[in-house]
Parts: sequence; C-alpha cells; structure tokens
Amino acid sequence: MSNLRASVAAAAATAVTLASWAGRALCQSPSPPPGRFRFGVPILMRDGVRLVADVWMPDSGGRFPTILIRTPYIKAPQFKRDRLANYVKAGYAVVLQDTRGRGDSGGEFDFYFSEGKDGYDTIEWIARQPWSNGKVAMDGGSYLGTVQWLAARERPPDLACIAPTAPSGRIFDEIPYLGGAFRMEWALPWINQVSGRVSQADLAELVKWEQIMRHRPLLTMDEAFGRPMPLYRAFLAHPTLDEYWKRIQFSEADFRKIDIPVLHVTGWFDGDQLGALYYWDGIERYGPRRDNRFLVVGPWTHAMTYLGGERKVGEFEVGPESILDIQAIRIAFFDYCLKGATARFEAPRVRLYVTGANRWIAAERYPLPEVQPRSLYLRGAGAANSVEGDGRLSWEPPGEERPDTFTYDPKNPVPSKGITQDHRSIESRRDVLVYTGETLVDPVEIVGRVFVSLSAASDATDTDFTAKLLDVYPDGRAVILGPSAAGVRRARYRNGYQRTEPLVPNHPEEFSIELFDMAHRFLPGHRIRVEVSSSASPFVAPNPNTGLPVATDTTWRIARQTIYHDARRASRVLLPVLPVREAAPGGGSGHP
Repeated sequence: MSNLRASVAAAAATAVTLASWAGRALCQSPSPPPGRFRFGVPILMRDGVRLVADVWMPDSGGRFPTILIRTPYIKAPQFKRDRLANYVKAGYAVVLQDTRGRGDSGGEFDFYFSEGKDGYDTIEWIARQPWSNGKVAMDGGSYLGTVQWLAARERPPDLACIAPTAPSGRIFDEIPYLGGAFRMEWALPWINQVSGRVSQADLAELVKWEQIMRHRPLLTMDEAFGRPMPLYRAFLAHPTLDEYWKRIQFSEADFRKIDIPVLHVTGWFDGDQLGALYYWDGIERYGPRRDNRFLVVGPWTHAMTYLGGERKVGEFEVGPESILDIQAIRIAFFDYCLKGATARFEAPRVRLYVTGANRWIAAERYPLPEVQPRSLYLRGAGAANSVEGDGRLSWEPPGEERPDTFTYDPKNPVPSKGITQDHRSIESRRDVLVYTGETLVDPVEIVGRVFVSLSAASDATDTDFTAKLLDVYPDGRAVILGPSAAGVRRARYRNGYQRTEPLVPNHPEEFSIELFDMAHRFLPGHRIRVEVSSSASPFVAPNPNTGLPVATDTTWRIARQTIYHDARRASRVLLPVLPVREAAPGGGSGHP
C-alpha cells in the first residue's frame, strides 16, 4: 500500500498544476522592477458577478499591450512565482485574475463551464482601461491553458493571441475519464483542492488514501475523504458524452472560427498532452489559417512544460539542448502578436524533441508526413503471463497460435506507476501479459500517435483492457513511454462515448487503446515491450466487471480475459515509424 500512498500523493501534487510549480520558479524569480500595482481590482461579469484581479504595469506610463492570466490556484503569490516580472520588463501590463468562485472572486466555482464567457468579459474590460492599448494576449498552463481556448471560442474582439501550455481538452480521453474509465487518482485530490475559496491541497496529506480508494460506491468517496464535493458527484452523474460535457468539448465549428495566433506547448510526458494535441489537431484540420500557429513538444512532464525542462525525466536522461528558455519564446511570440516587432514569429512552426536520439526536429507539419505506420504483432504460445512468460513482439504477423488468458480481480488490481518509471515490479504479476521484441541491432524511431489494437474477449458484460509501450534497457529496466500511466479502454464504450453497450460474454471483439503521442528512439541493444492487462489503480478506478452504473456499484466480479493473436484475430501495436537519419553537425535536425 505504500506504492498507493506515494502514487496518490504524486497525483495530488500534480493536481495543483501551476501552484505546484512554485519551488523552482520562486527561486529563479528576479527581483521585481519598479512598477505600478493595482491590487484587488473588481471586474464585473455579464451576470453581475465580480471577479477580482491584480494588475502590474510598467512604471513608464502610457498604454500597454496586456497579458491576461486567469487562475483557480489563487493569484496573490503568482506574480513572483511564475517570473511575471519579465513580462513587465518587456513592456507588458499583466492582469492576474482569480477565476469564478476562487480566491477573491465572487460566484461559485464550476470547473470549465463558465470560463469562456468570463474570459471574454475580462478581455473586453481590459481593452477599455486607460492603461491598455486595446491589445490583449493570454498565457498560462494546465487549467490556465484551457481557459484560453474557451475564451478564444467566444471570439472577443480584442483578443490578439493565446499561448496555452499543457491545456486539457479531451473529456473522455483525459479528465475526468480516460478511455471511459474514471480518473479516480486525479478527481478527488484535484476537486478537493478547489472546493474552497483558498487552496485545500494540504488536507490531502492528512487522509488515509489506501482506505479512501477502496471505498465504494465511488459516488460517496468524497464523504469518505471528509467533505461533500458537488462537482465530484456531477462528474460521476454524467458517465457518457452528453450535453453536460458537450458545452466544453470543442467541435469542428469551434475550431473553424478561431483565427488568432496560437503558441501550443506540451510535453511527451505531460498528462495533458492529450488535450494540447487535441486542440492542435483541431485547429490544423479546421482552422482558417496555418501560418499563425506554432507547436513545441519537449521531453517534459506537466510542470516542466511551463518551466522549460530538466536534464532528468524519471528514468530518462536527456541532453542539455532539451532545456529551453520557454518564457523567452513566449515573450518573442507576444512581441510578434502584440507589438508588431517582427513580420513573423522567428521560430520553427513545429519543434519536437526525440528522446533516445536526444535531438530536436524542426518541421512544418505535425503529424510528420514522412512517418510510416508499422505493426508489431503480439505473438506467443499462450503463456505470456508475466515477464517470465513466452510473449513476444514480431514484425511478422502470427499464424495459428494459442490465445493468452489471465484472471482480472478488481479487488487486487494492477498498481499504477508514474510516467517514465521502471515497470519491472509490475511485470512479475500473472495478470499482466508481457510481449517483448528481439534485441535491436538497428534503431527504431517513432514520432506520432501510438495505438494498441487487441482482439479480445471477456466472460463479463463489462471490463477494462489496458496497454503500455515500454523501452527495455540492456540492464533490464522497462521504462514506460508516453504521457499516461496506461492506455485504457472500458469495454462498454468500445463503440463511442455517447452511449454504453454491454459485452456479449466470451465473444471476441476489437478494442482500440490509444497510448497517445510519443517521440522516441529505441536504441541498438534495447528491446520494445508491450504490457496488456485490465487495471491500473489508482490511476483509474478498477472496473468491477458487473456492467452496473459505476458511480453506485458496490459489487465486484472476477473476470476471465482472453487475448487472441492468430491469423484471423491478430493483436498488434501500431507504431508511427520515422526513417532514422542522424542529426546534422552542430546539433541540427536530422529531418527537414
């Protein structure tokens, strides 16, 4: 249970998002220059609620372009914490606002649902102020990134550009559900944190997480924690992609009307990469312009995306070139958008860092057009259980092979581990199928979205299937890749999130499990590995296998799972393989 406590504690820390980035940024923050402050400034919203902001302006006088940051994590300490003095030095006014129901602001906090209109009203208020030149940009990461998209969708006339870092945006494939499974490890700590006017995050250190995470039904887990949380219960009350969620889920029509410049930033190990690239994909496919949006994806976790990176990311060592002065990039982007300082933003349109190869790729498009999808097939003689089994990966499709089976007990779920961590301890379990490729002679480089396609069956009417892609080092370490602790597919949602459909017991079906986007080179001497199972707790709530409503279910059922890999029912991992070309001298890109 110590792993569970550590895992939930880590999730609680991640849930703080921008607030949890205080330590390093605070130490690095420069002494603030002279400036003019306006604290506790009320801003009237269209419904009569007053949101409150602090304003920091250069002391030179005059009218300034303005950077707006809207946060649910309490504005007071953030000027120093996020080095906002650098924006003021660069000639910008900064408005830092508590979102509705948080900090000094009135109203009730209700997740993202009011952020679009509140953002619009705040932007237009700024444009009318005597210290504003009428040009407004937005900045911030995580929740602070998503509010930018929601405001942009409302098309405020004076919003010039946005720079969303690590924003969430895929409701059933990110938060509060992933592949249809409830994000238990995220939901309770995060909603607790925003359940009062000020941060409640420290309370998470007092509770007994092992006991709370075992509590059923899920609907009353908030009471077991120690407080009723209406937002938590609302999330559970809407287990399909219904009108409740569609209010904030972007559509094709939403993307078509956003034509302002956008600087997208995320990381290969960022838990909100899923949303960040959802917005990128949508605006690339449907947006009216291509020349004014830019993408940076580094070897970064959630917090690193706003700070610019570190040399070590879990088990991964990355080169010093991976660390960017990301704030300087944001300032250059704002100069381009708000000051007309340059005719164009002097940066690659797409910039991607490849771990393993430890180099940046500069490109005009993402996904990269030169990627070649290739299938690595799950193979074996029917005994892939644990790392000691006979599961293997092969570029050759299977012939006649026995399926693999395992027993999934939701009362003894597979524990989830953090991003970029060694999974050897998990691979000793019999309810984890392990498929490993041959030791590589030549490198294999992947850049893009990864899927696992399983031909599978269960004797239950509902269950989960999980998958992971790992890099096995010569010393035996099995390090998970990607932004998520596991890819998950809840069976009742196998045909979409708008409705649920029970399984026909023991009837084989195809289950597509998205592992999201990666950029990694598997080096010679390494091996490629795939894990398949049915749980990753507490990352997602274990499926009780009953098919009953998850929020109120208090029963458990053991499920017998079958994974097929034969000529008629092949299971595989689909990899976006990029032809390997060595980096140019001087650290340049090996790709156009």
